[in-house]
Amino acid sequence: MAKVHIDPQRLPVDAIAGEPALPPERLQADWLRARLAHPARWEPELPDDIRQRFPELRRAAVLIPLVRREGGLTVLLTQRTAHLSNHGGQVSFPGGRAEAADSSSIETALRETEEEIGLARRHIEIVGVLPDHVTASAYVVTPVVALVAPPFDLVAESNEVAEIFEVPLGFLMNGTHHQRMSFDLPDGTGRRSFYAMPYERFFIWGATAGMLRNLFHLLRA
Repeated sequence: MAKVHIDPQRLPVDAIAGEPALPPERLQADWLRARLAHPARWEPELPDDIRQRFPELRRAAVLIPLVRREGGLTVLLTQRTAHLSNHGGQVSFPGGRAEAADSSSIETALRETEEEIGLARRHIEIVGVLPDHVTASAYVVTPVVALVAPPFDLVAESNEVAEIFEVPLGFLMNGTHHQRMSFDLPDGTGRRSFYAMPYERFFIWGATAGMLRNLFHLLRA
């Protein structure tokens, strides 16, 4: 399957999702912990059409780290180094490919997070998982949601991570910041749509935005 090379920041915005921002009480650690433990009924948005394009999918997991700052929860994200063959230069969650020694997707997410950004496990409280997300790089990814307690030290793995940054959870949990974009696949094989959530100088899109979109649905249900 040939890779599709696009510059998402140059694409027009098809639509804005537009759902109202989550109320402040749903952005608190205790509320979020309770919701993940006992989720309400909700429907995830999953790119199932990608699954049909690949005969075989590899397992991976990412951590969605929600940092408990004094001013409110933030989402810790990374910008990948530009030279990587998969998703080079893109914004992503810490995480990566599952290894045979990993006992679970949670173990994969924790191990990869420590390897990529040096976030020690003692700071991390796992609160739940989101539905698996299939990516255009032929991975099926389990998003693991966690609360992270500062202070902590981070060290970026220089071959994979160009930058580590945080975005207020309240900004990302607001449908007026969720842009819908699309592009034509090569050889007339269809059209792919995706979400983008631009924040300051960072362009959050693709699988990362899709997983944030599902966190939004879960918390607003």
